[in-house]
Amino acid sequence: MHGWIILDKPYGMGSTDAVTAVKRAFRAGGHGKVKVGHGGTLDPLATGVLPIALGEATKLTGQMLNGDKTYDFTIAFGVQTDTLDVEGVAVADSDVRPTLKEIEAVLPCFTGPIEQVPPAYSALKVDGKRAYDLARAGEEVELASRAVTVHALTIHAPSLFLRRGPDEERIDEITLTAHVSKGTYIRSLARDIAQALGTVGHVTMLRRTQAGPFTLAGAISLDILDQIRHGAAAEDIILPFEAGLDDIPALDLTPDQARRLHMGQVVTGIAAHDGRYWARGSDGTPLALVSLSDHEVRVVRGFNLG
Repeated sequence: MHGWIILDKPYGMGSTDAVTAVKRAFRAGGHGKVKVGHGGTLDPLATGVLPIALGEATKLTGQMLNGDKTYDFTIAFGVQTDTLDVEGVAVADSDVRPTLKEIEAVLPCFTGPIEQVPPAYSALKVDGKRAYDLARAGEEVELASRAVTVHALTIHAPSLFLRRGPDEERIDEITLTAHVSKGTYIRSLARDIAQALGTVGHVTMLRRTQAGPFTLAGAISLDILDQIRHGAAAEDIILPFEAGLDDIPALDLTPDQARRLHMGQVVTGIAAHDGRYWARGSDGTPLALVSLSDHEVRVVRGFNLG
């Protein structure tokens, strides 16, 4: 059983809990032990797209972690919390509220390659310890800034119906959509946007709408997942293995080339541009993630789907 379940993760559930829920559903449904992993951590606060890999697809979770992601998120202005979200304790406040025009003017400053300091409450390690463990223990956490890329940052369409402040021009909150590279912290992005507007803020809503090649269009709820527990056909909700490769070009190999690749040999004489591909045999079976350079193909990660 090799493929993907794209879970629309609910609020309050951790990524590890989601993996456990999938394992239990398959065991209860009589499918035996299935290797399961997730393709990118999603905080309990956040909802939305969480790719769950099954079988050989777990070999692609690293590839998924490196992929771009898209989020909808709401910034509430006027209060900053220690966690930069609704679960934290207020550490700063401000009476300043921005106008819609001021928000529109500042967004280009956070588009493209940027530097950001991750939240103190994050899973990054400081001297071998998780930053959030240190922060919860009351220790000062200093994290270095990191380079990330925000490919696009726009005002989310439903924000046309804004909750406004007393003078009808100042905005209490705004929902934005961000298409970002790996390693981008939306909570840090919200903090920095608020500061650039002369105020403070924190995230009150965070929803991932896309992770790598997967979107909400193919996601299922826990209720649908639970149907497997009661005997529903797993095939009805599992996306094919190849779905995790939709954002990588395919490289077709002849039977002889496929045989050599399977034996770990370098395949030469390939007429294609250098880069990362997934190789497939003449019958369409995925064989491996490969790297192509100077017409030579080398295996990065092999698959065993035979």
